[in-house]
Amino acid sequence: MIQASEFARRRRALLKAIGDGVMIVPTGPVRRRNSDVEYPYRSDSDFYYLSGFPEPEAVLVLCPGRAHGQYILFCRERDAEKEAWNGDRAGLEGAVERYGADDAFPVTDIDDIMPGLMENRSKLYYSMGRHSEFDRRVLGWVNQLRGQARSGVHVPGEFVDPGHLIHDMRLIKSAAERRIMAAAARLSCKAHIAAMEICQPGMWEYQIEAQLLSSFMAGGSRSPAYPSIVGGGQNGCVLHYGSNNAQLQDGDLLLIDAGAELENYAADITRTFPVNGHYSDPQKALYEVVLAAQAAAIEQVRPGNHWNNPHEAAVRVLTEGLVDLGLLQGEVSELIETEAYRPFYMHRTGHWLGMDVHDVGDYKIDDAWRLLEPGMVLTVEPGLYIRAGTGGVDERWWNIGIRIEDDVVVTKTGHKVLTDGVPKSVAEIERVMSGRP
Repeated sequence: MIQASEFARRRRALLKAIGDGVMIVPTGPVRRRNSDVEYPYRSDSDFYYLSGFPEPEAVLVLCPGRAHGQYILFCRERDAEKEAWNGDRAGLEGAVERYGADDAFPVTDIDDIMPGLMENRSKLYYSMGRHSEFDRRVLGWVNQLRGQARSGVHVPGEFVDPGHLIHDMRLIKSAAERRIMAAAARLSCKAHIAAMEICQPGMWEYQIEAQLLSSFMAGGSRSPAYPSIVGGGQNGCVLHYGSNNAQLQDGDLLLIDAGAELENYAADITRTFPVNGHYSDPQKALYEVVLAAQAAAIEQVRPGNHWNNPHEAAVRVLTEGLVDLGLLQGEVSELIETEAYRPFYMHRTGHWLGMDVHDVGDYKIDDAWRLLEPGMVLTVEPGLYIRAGTGGVDERWWNIGIRIEDDVVVTKTGHKVLTDGVPKSVAEIERVMSGRP
């Protein structure tokens, strides 16, 4: 659990960074699913990172030097009738007492109050373009101040996206964040093992997905971190497959890409295993190539290496393996340079991981790959995908889609794999699926 003191430290860092500016960070809106049914609510990640406030219809404002308090939270007031329908609200008192706001106002009053908070500030820090309806309100406040220019009111002279400040902070995970992510990883590992244990020919992909969701929730997660991918056979060759409605066939592989969200932090794991519990020779051959590529990539995760080092290592091992198996012909270095591997491996080897499954943070700085630092968390997920009909490829390789993904923390001396609780060697997976201890 993130303590109130950590949220406060994050806000203090930003208050110092923005000088005499003002920062506005709204939470995300409630989204309509259909008719009068709403999607389960989840706060905007930047907003939650700074406030810990879980309710909709809220706006965080940072005003350095403001006499009545530098951290202001606009939120819903208490309302007994509405709370009887939809649950308790923190209200203005709770915003101060439980969530650390220096001052709190009804969100319904924001149009009256916000222009005054922006008045005579040098810069306005706001992420334009993320929430179009709220963008219009911000522009309305700016125009209202412009209309008072003859009275000596100054409008912020510069608009700045605060993302570069907030996201650099989010990129380096604190000890508390890493503990939550490790717990989400352990929970997700158990779910993947449970899926291996129940899998058998004739089941449906959605039945495996149901097992994953059940395991997530039984362990304390209220939601997957992203829609689970459960793809058997040819569906495992579709990178963002999401239908999960096909029947599992004897002799096929099953690719599962799924992770739990815990306290707003994501896990992200992919495993690929045989539906019937035994890899065929072609499946095993390709699987061993991907596994070796992942091991080479993970070895490159250490401080001082740059972001692209793991990808380069994975690409080399994958290309060498494809040549060894006869799926590519030529010199490995030339095949890498011409990206001849891309029909079989068309994505990157990983991404940042945190509050968002594809988390924030620049991958390059001044056109150079970012150096890895302790506290960063990333995925390492090479794969090979051979769709039926791939030109020049023997049919025995068709419809084999393999991805192996783990969550890795950069430590002071190297790395730590958070998701190593899920078997990934051929022998380990076949043992789990056979029911042997």
